[in-house]
Amino acid sequence: MAVTALVGAQWGDEGKGKVIDILAEKSDMVVRAQGGNNAGHTVVANGTVYKLRLIPSGILYKNTTCIVGNGVVIDPGVILSEIDDLISKGVDVSHLKIDARAHVILPYHLAIDELSEKARGAADIGTTKRGIGPCYMDKAERIGIRMCDLINSETFREKLAHNTKIKNDIIVKIYGGTPVSFDKIYADYTEYAKRLAPHVCDTSVLVYNAIKAGKNVLFEGAQGALLDLDVGTYPYVTSSHPVSGGFCIGAGVGPTLIKECLGIAKAYTTRVGKGPFPTELNDEVGEQIRKVGAEFGTVTGRPRRCGWLDTVILRFAVRVNGLTGIALNKLDTLTGLKTLKICVGYNKNGKRVDDFPADISDLEGCEPIYEEYEGWTQDISGAKSLKDLPKAAVNYLKAVEKLIDCPVKMVGVGPDRTQNFMIR
Repeated sequence: MAVTALVGAQWGDEGKGKVIDILAEKSDMVVRAQGGNNAGHTVVANGTVYKLRLIPSGILYKNTTCIVGNGVVIDPGVILSEIDDLISKGVDVSHLKIDARAHVILPYHLAIDELSEKARGAADIGTTKRGIGPCYMDKAERIGIRMCDLINSETFREKLAHNTKIKNDIIVKIYGGTPVSFDKIYADYTEYAKRLAPHVCDTSVLVYNAIKAGKNVLFEGAQGALLDLDVGTYPYVTSSHPVSGGFCIGAGVGPTLIKECLGIAKAYTTRVGKGPFPTELNDEVGEQIRKVGAEFGTVTGRPRRCGWLDTVILRFAVRVNGLTGIALNKLDTLTGLKTLKICVGYNKNGKRVDDFPADISDLEGCEPIYEEYEGWTQDISGAKSLKDLPKAAVNYLKAVEKLIDCPVKMVGVGPDRTQNFMIR
């Protein structure tokens, strides 16, 4: 396995948590490098459901070091809630390490996130209102508070006092909101700091040393390529870089250290929130996919928009991530559909478009060009290899490989970690 990056190849919610959990069993280290608790991974192991937002899925293996890298923004209350939940289920969390340079989400970030989104009205972006964007804004403005500041009480007091004054001016004078309390934040976060301090260190050193020692290191992605701040469907994107290059910055490693990059995709397409979605199905087929696939957000509970598989998107993901393989999840969700469709390109004003548009205004006018494939009715949830799949399902996988020029290396046929099998 060596050093592998695992990324979302669509708009997030591709089932990365399960694949990460499977690969984590063979990993010495699992690294999360971007995003915050706006992302969620659901892992089902031995009949127990674990819903993780910040902590890497490898936490279920006591011999796997789990890293929350410098590129992640951390809500201390949320990560401590996750820690407590894991401990209550008998999971050891002593192998969790948090980078000292990771930025901290504070109550004023949540307040500004909600108020600014409300102020946009009908032009809202559809954020999860968890303070992720405002925290990254402070990071770019160089006034952010990092984990190393949080665990140093005097530094924290000084920076928090400065920031609280500025943020309350924004909250009250610009948005007409209720100011946050410095005293309450300082008291609450000082307690958080005491509990988190044993986990805080320079994780870039740990990651580098593990790679140089020949350990199996897995970089765990959150969200998806189309939500990348730079190359995604801007402005309907996240505030960080879910593409493979984001691991280099967010984990503090050089690009030559990552050897493999596996993209995770569903056998169809989903997205949450606003923005163009060429293959979206607003009919009974879309509703069936949503119902059978349990397409509701791990963090928000919001119903996901569902549509046919879009290989224009997947070719984009192959290109911007340098994918060496695809793990195709939820193939079982398509069972029972008589005819399946795969988007192979777009029609834009009578002209064919094969590459994903940079400008979403161009994407909004695109109509999908479909190829049709025979469906299947057999239950495939117990499949352990290609030979266990009906011919129509195998043909579907082969079509995907050909259309995106990237091998399908893993197939998912159900929610449990045992319901995935390797092809290559």
